[in-house]
Amino acid sequence: MVVLALESSCDETAAAVFDDSGLRASQVASQLAAHAAFGGVVPELASRMHLEALTPVVRAALDEAGCTVADLDAVAVTHGPGLVGALLVGLCAAKGLAWRAGVPLVGVNHLEGHIYSNFLEPPGPDFPLLVLIASGGHSDLLLMRGHGDYEVLGRARDDAAGEAFDKVARVMGLPYPGGPALDELAEQGDPKAFDLPRARLGGELEFSFSGLKTALVRVVEELGPEQMAARLPDLCASFRAAVVDVLVEKTVAAARATGATNIAVCGGVAANRGLRAALGEACARRGYTLSAPPLRWCTDNAAMIACAAWHRLRAGGRDSLGLDVASGQPLPSAAAWAGTVVGAADAR
Repeated sequence: MVVLALESSCDETAAAVFDDSGLRASQVASQLAAHAAFGGVVPELASRMHLEALTPVVRAALDEAGCTVADLDAVAVTHGPGLVGALLVGLCAAKGLAWRAGVPLVGVNHLEGHIYSNFLEPPGPDFPLLVLIASGGHSDLLLMRGHGDYEVLGRARDDAAGEAFDKVARVMGLPYPGGPALDELAEQGDPKAFDLPRARLGGELEFSFSGLKTALVRVVEELGPEQMAARLPDLCASFRAAVVDVLVEKTVAAARATGATNIAVCGGVAANRGLRAALGEACARRGYTLSAPPLRWCTDNAAMIACAAWHRLRAGGRDSLGLDVASGQPLPSAAAWAGTVVGAADAR
């Protein structure tokens, strides 16, 4: 079963080929340099760049895999959450390819793709699996009892972890993208230099980082430009520690509440060295098994989308050509994951 997957939810144009033997090809065209001048992703620019890059990226992936459109058994695509214009570029291309090849179309939730980055390298983690999704737009905890079987335990009430990293990095004058730059400087600083708050929310399995972000902004204002520059590594290390402490604490609490001993972390923030180290230490102390994808699979890519689609196809799941995009998209139910989902256009 050969699956071609497309990913265009934000600022990476990606294509990948996955089959029964695993990943055969992965190509990514980054828009990082184009958006850096604006300090963040410009949706209209992202959509236009996806239009330019998609065909060359798909051709490169098919060439790397040594196959053609005629060899495909399915076409998969991210259909949300993400930037609507960017998502539409990938979805329209995927529909055209699926129709041309006469094969099923499989829509994949972007967060679901991040989860399946942990299954790209066999054998993958065991179930039940407690998953921490930590990315620019999401900080979610969920219990995964099997493929496509998700129970959301908690999520961010306001700023997600990655969003908080990026916003604070901008306040401190760090280059775009701010999260990786902050992580790099944090390695050189003292995480106890500044006493920053931790929002624990009365023991609930939800996250809140907006108050922490505000506290850091006040510290920066009190220090002034010169002192801030001199103490930048300490500021970064203290902020990172405050975010990581809460992510790890909530993950361990969720494992305790559910009885899960297999834990997976995914999303862009899963590349953060502080989080990987702290979560690894916490799991080792309690005898939990931790799965974390290689760094190349933490950021947006089509390989994870292809892997998720391949598992869904094995369960009998697929979508119609009426599939649509959505900027906010909940994880699919187990019934929808394993069934045929009819899109709005088909319903009309």
